[in-house]
Amino acid sequence: MNILFNNLSIRSLFAGAFSFIFFVLSGVIAVSMLVMFIEKFFTGGDFMAIILKSVNTGIIALAVFELAMVINQEYRIDKEEHNVITSLRRTLPRFIGTVCVALSLEGLIMVIKYSQLDMVGNLYYPVAVIISTALLLAALGVFLKLSPEPNVINDGVNVATFKPINNIEPEKVGQPVSIYN
Repeated sequence: MNILFNNLSIRSLFAGAFSFIFFVLSGVIAVSMLVMFIEKFFTGGDFMAIILKSVNTGIIALAVFELAMVINQEYRIDKEEHNVITSLRRTLPRFIGTVCVALSLEGLIMVIKYSQLDMVGNLYYPVAVIISTALLLAALGVFLKLSPEPNVINDGVNVATFKPINNIEPEKVGQPVSIYN
């Protein structure tokens, strides 16, 4: 029993608990989306409204699932060296990419819904959501550009000592031949 608790830390326990909670929440949201879709489809609801609501709920489930994956991947395993910048450069693009897709689809769904209901005066809200998405994506790009790149790539392989395949030196390979010349 003592061996089991030697490798666990408070951080690892909380990360496991939160990732489990978010995995379960994502599953519950996905199941509720399917139940809602089937129920509304067979009771004869508006098909376009059913599809839009299902897509909206599915995107939320995907974002919660992605959050659970990030928590599980980054915080569950105790690493001797925990470089915050390396961790952020690895997980932030994936999570913010998922959030940007969710926000942009939400904005587009709102544009479709408001234009179908002749509520043109309310188009400020979806435009604000889409602009916010663009700003979030631009901020991610600025962060990735300004943050230092790590010297280590996947599985701990150091870029400086990486050997080329088939002993071909990248400097000795000529320019690629273009078929458009």
